[in-house]
Amino acid sequence: MIPNVAIIGGTGLTSLENLRLTSCKDYHTPYGDPSSPIIQGELGGKPVVFLARHGTYHTIPPHKINYRANLWILHHIGIKKIIAVAAVGGIRNDMMPGILAFPDQLIDYTWGRHCTFSDGDTTHVTHVDFTEPYCHKLRCWMVQAALLSNLDIRESCTYAATQGPRLETAAEIKKLESDGCDIVGMTGMPEAALARELGLCYATCAVVANWAAGKAAGEITMTDIEYRLRESMTHVRVLLESVIQLTTN
Repeated sequence: MIPNVAIIGGTGLTSLENLRLTSCKDYHTPYGDPSSPIIQGELGGKPVVFLARHGTYHTIPPHKINYRANLWILHHIGIKKIIAVAAVGGIRNDMMPGILAFPDQLIDYTWGRHCTFSDGDTTHVTHVDFTEPYCHKLRCWMVQAALLSNLDIRESCTYAATQGPRLETAAEIKKLESDGCDIVGMTGMPEAALARELGLCYATCAVVANWAAGKAAGEITMTDIEYRLRESMTHVRVLLESVIQLTTN
């Protein structure tokens, strides 16, 4: 069976331990090479594709990811739905480390990234509706799967997409909070917009790995983030196996 669901794994999820591998293939696209080989397999007996957003060994920083190649190849091989897993910082008071959040809105603060497939087309202007940036149906499936698995989640929030690779200042987080942002990450855009251009059903599972700058005492360290992600990814894997059952029925 050809999969119609893909998982894009972010920081902390460069592979799926419970994925039964059936194929692993390198691709080239009109936009360059994707971040990693396309892995096809079965998750809980259901076909699925996996792509590591930051590369197989987590070597590609957020601002250098070839988002166009990643989304183009998934669309090209027949993917219809994308579950994007992403590590984020918590801004809202209830977005403490360890929470899984499913954003329904986003604000884009990135710059200089290739953010459309139509920038070389001079025959017409392409406008894509982005009022609701995430696929409502897929979000609902993820929420349902999370609740069935008794996971601690937040069903609604606004994702701030920042440039990276540095983390934000405390003042920047205050600004994001005043703008209405609840979580902050570096990979949400242009990934979501490119998926919309291609007509893909796209939604994000955001893993809160740390408090955003200024939201807790002390500095933010990668050691702490990696520790929290190791704990949280157990819950993510449970969620993914459950939601794949819903999306492929």
